[in-house]
Amino acid sequence: MKAAVCRAFGEKLTIEEVVLRAPGAGEVQVTVEAVAICHSDIGFLDGLWAGQLPAVYGHEAAGRIAALGDGVQGLAVGDAVVVSMIRACGQCRACRTGKPFLCATAYNRGNGVLSLPDGTVVEQGLSTAGFAESCVVHASQVAKVPDDLPMQLGALLACGVITGTGAVINTAQVAPGDNVVVIGAGGVGLNALQGAKLAGANKIIAIDLAEEKLAAALEFGATDTLRADMKGLRRAVMGLTDGYGADHVFVAVGAIAAYAQAPSLACKGGQVVMVGMPPSGVKMEVEPVIVAATAQTLKGSFMGATVVQRDIPYLVEMWRQGRLKLEELVTQTYRFEQINEAIADARQGHVRRNVILMDR
Repeated sequence: MKAAVCRAFGEKLTIEEVVLRAPGAGEVQVTVEAVAICHSDIGFLDGLWAGQLPAVYGHEAAGRIAALGDGVQGLAVGDAVVVSMIRACGQCRACRTGKPFLCATAYNRGNGVLSLPDGTVVEQGLSTAGFAESCVVHASQVAKVPDDLPMQLGALLACGVITGTGAVINTAQVAPGDNVVVIGAGGVGLNALQGAKLAGANKIIAIDLAEEKLAAALEFGATDTLRADMKGLRRAVMGLTDGYGADHVFVAVGAIAAYAQAPSLACKGGQVVMVGMPPSGVKMEVEPVIVAATAQTLKGSFMGATVVQRDIPYLVEMWRQGRLKLEELVTQTYRFEQINEAIADARQGHVRRNVILMDR
């Protein structure tokens, strides 16, 4: 099959023939019909996080099941599915306590799921390798979706949508009437805004540097918008929240400046939820006495604390009811042969999601 292979960090991908082994016990093979470009993919392509080359990345995919390995239940060949990077063994402590997104069972992404024709192992990037015509993943990574869900929308549900909405609904457990601040109105931030609206938040305040992103934030559920570089930002947030500050501040960008600013926007007893992913090694400073005196919480959110088979069908239903925007998240679609163009466009920072549609 064809796949877009990364052979050097920071360089263009090459579309070439690779070998995909058949699904083993507990695995499924999915024919990829759509795959979105996530900034996490770009981070791996640039070598910001650990990885071996050659590799195939891409972890926001949707398609149809082409083959089943032994022991797979509840799925059938031909089923439409969303493919996520959340791989769960079902047996470790995290999985047994309802946190499959934190599965502790190690997985070797260089185990030979993918290889070059000469036998060279290709890393299965982000445990998915969706920048390809097909992928083989563990059955825990897929969620069955209705046949009438367009594949380009299904791909968005694999990461960006669940990361943003899940941070609000699952991680922070925003309650009706809570006040919310979302710093960063990009792909994940817009979905955090949508999650806050679904949760019944009172004030939903979007903060960003770009006017076009702030305009988009209003479309996706923000009640108010503020420029990140304005003077008196904290005072403005306090004014919008009756002088208290936000119950929840979501940092949806990987910028340390945003993380440093976030606690000042939260109320006493409020929480800062860390969603955006800065490069490894970058650090923020915290003054413990302030955290203690304000009784604030700094909390991480990974993949929106998503339970794949529970949350993705829920979000599909919210979309069907008109309560979740998906079509509006797609900036542009591309053919597989245009993947480098799609990645280059995504780097510009003005896109929500670019989606590759596989030719069939």
